[in-house]
Amino acid sequence: MMDSVTRWAMAQREIGLTVGEPPVVKGYPPSVFALMPKLMEKSGTSNKGTVTAFYTVLVDGDDVNEPIANAARGIPDGHIWLSRKLANQNHFPAIDVLGSISRLMSALATPEHRQAASDLRDVMETYRASEDLISIGVYQPGANQNLDRAVAMMPYVKELLCQASDETTTLDDAVQGLLALFGQSPDGAAA
Repeated sequence: MMDSVTRWAMAQREIGLTVGEPPVVKGYPPSVFALMPKLMEKSGTSNKGTVTAFYTVLVDGDDVNEPIANAARGIPDGHIWLSRKLANQNHFPAIDVLGSISRLMSALATPEHRQAASDLRDVMETYRASEDLISIGVYQPGANQNLDRAVAMMPYVKELLCQASDETTTLDDAVQGLLALFGQSPDGAAA
């Protein structure tokens, strides 16, 4: 685990600027972006096994396009986006499912799990796209079938995605909850 790539990049920026490198993106010299993959790819598959690493990236003002965060997203096999907005809503863990990604899920999850996860993301995105309309009372039930489904399912989605700090959930339990929510049993038959 490394805390934090952002602090490392800031230190590397100071070194680069001190030796005369020109700043190219928000004050960061080219060496920062050339060295980041070398740093982050040091963990990985070798002849002695596979290493999983957790790197933290601090984002200034929740700017998802901040240069270090933007560069770091493209290097590992996935990322988990923690949301200040969710934390402020007392939603823990404050993982933004729509902002997070795993490039390995298709190789690791069953087809039923992948379909349920896709359905979850669809419901969440449909709700998020119309959240402002819902909150100000403009949403009219019956006008959009997909939005009606998303509105009806969101309390159950939030229940699935939240847990208390002293609560533990295994991967199997989480997958079973996801499959139950979207009407699939582990063997793929409708529940």
